[in-house]
Amino acid sequence: MEERTLLAVALSILVLVAFQFFVSSTQPKNSIKREAITKTNKNFKKTKEATFKKEKKITNSFNTSKLKNSLSTHLDKTAKKIVVNTNLYRMILTEDGARIEKCFLKKYRTTVNPKSPPLNIIKVRPPYLPLGLILGRKTKLDLSNKIFNANKTQITLTKNKQEDNIYFNLNLGDNITIEKIFTFHENTYWVDLDIKILKKGKPVTAVTHLTLYNEPLHERHYIFVGPAYCTNGDLEQIKLKHPGDSKTFTGPVDWMGYDDGYFLSAIIPLDQKINWALKMARLNKQGLICSAITPALAGNKTISLDSMKFGIYFGPKEIDRLKALHHHLAEAVNFGWFDPIAKPLLYVLKFFNKYFHNYGISIIVLTIIIKILFWPLTHKGQKSMKTMQKLQPKLKKLQEKYKDDKERLNKELMRLYKTYKINPLGGCLPMLLQIPVFFALYKVLLQAIELRHAPFCLWINDLSAPDRLMIPGVHIPLLGGIPVLTLLMGVSMFVQQKMSPSSLDPMQSKMMLVLPVVFTVMFVNFPSGLVLYWLVNNILSIIQQYYINKFTD
Repeated sequence: MEERTLLAVALSILVLVAFQFFVSSTQPKNSIKREAITKTNKNFKKTKEATFKKEKKITNSFNTSKLKNSLSTHLDKTAKKIVVNTNLYRMILTEDGARIEKCFLKKYRTTVNPKSPPLNIIKVRPPYLPLGLILGRKTKLDLSNKIFNANKTQITLTKNKQEDNIYFNLNLGDNITIEKIFTFHENTYWVDLDIKILKKGKPVTAVTHLTLYNEPLHERHYIFVGPAYCTNGDLEQIKLKHPGDSKTFTGPVDWMGYDDGYFLSAIIPLDQKINWALKMARLNKQGLICSAITPALAGNKTISLDSMKFGIYFGPKEIDRLKALHHHLAEAVNFGWFDPIAKPLLYVLKFFNKYFHNYGISIIVLTIIIKILFWPLTHKGQKSMKTMQKLQPKLKKLQEKYKDDKERLNKELMRLYKTYKINPLGGCLPMLLQIPVFFALYKVLLQAIELRHAPFCLWINDLSAPDRLMIPGVHIPLLGGIPVLTLLMGVSMFVQQKMSPSSLDPMQSKMMLVLPVVFTVMFVNFPSGLVLYWLVNNILSIIQQYYINKFTD
């Protein structure tokens, strides 16, 4: 029975991997009415006009001809760069559209090499930069490529100066100006953004779209990467597989953004009294995504605001940091079906790491604790399997005696089990109970930013990546290096299999010894942290089985 359970585990892992590859880990909820993903018939051009049709005028009281003549005077001006330095990031903004050009995270490196440069989480380049403005509803004026005037070119925040602003200003003509005010804060990735439309210095209303461009930083398998939004605390992850795929949503919005697995680029509307309209579209094969947020229609009229206030977040998906910012940003840390188990495991790992300062050791301690919690149940199950092995001669006699009477055979078997106080399923239950824990830890090690580039020891310098021992002059096809930890896990599984009592015949037992090979092949590209968990679990199981075999009759 236990062998069948192991086979079931192997098949379950294969199903999980296949599911993660072909389907998003989070399924859309049906509690809120929304439009389905649609694929347009026309191909999207590689320009901003692919998503929002560029027009030459804007609505309301704006004088189109004066705006056109005024804007043309800005075409020859060179856009200045503005550099913002805090203890967490170095951000580069540009007067070209008053947008963010780069954002280097000082605590996260591009590669596992500690000497590699800080990671820039804005993958896109001009003209596809985040936080551009588009005015109007039926006819639109794209301000993304218009040159704003900035009031300064550099900001450096310190403990003595923990907040500062940058004012961007654009004169549209007809006494109309656009202001974009960025407010930066020390020790947080949160940035305040206030957008104002003024006529003769007084606020006026207009329909305003704020756009967000981004694309994948790296190739990420088995986890979601793409546009996402949160409404009333419910996370929605949008899979846009092909150029031209798009989705729209209208309703309350906690935040909208681009989820890159480890990092999040998000826009948080601070006016929660109105509904918002979102549009998300994939523009090209490389995964370029454009999203826009604007006040939604109220009946047949567009809600127009004279001031739009947003929070901006460009940073890591650290669950504690996101929770502290509220607005349901922490929902971006989502482990799918296993979220109720995975998040407690993540908190336990973070707790241990405060003391050990090594996530590898934290995983080992967590494995020991899980094993201790399951120890009584596992011990009982293994004793039951050993007793079942001893009863094989009696079981075979009963099967031979009542081979033509299945009802009588089942009664006699149940009487035998009751006499010896054994449960034929006792060996399966501990393994089955550990499957959700295994899958939950798999999700944590694959997605948690805390495990990204987290070293253990020796050659294992990234617990979120497969282990490879690189030997100069030795190259293994498809692998590169030697998966030492995975091979040790396979060996430990083989030893455990040999030591475990079995009720199968010799031929079936030999066939079951193939299972360690199957697991080794499956685990070869799993995160080394997960392999470490399974290896330690196997070693503890071997110790427990040795104790039972030696001291239990």
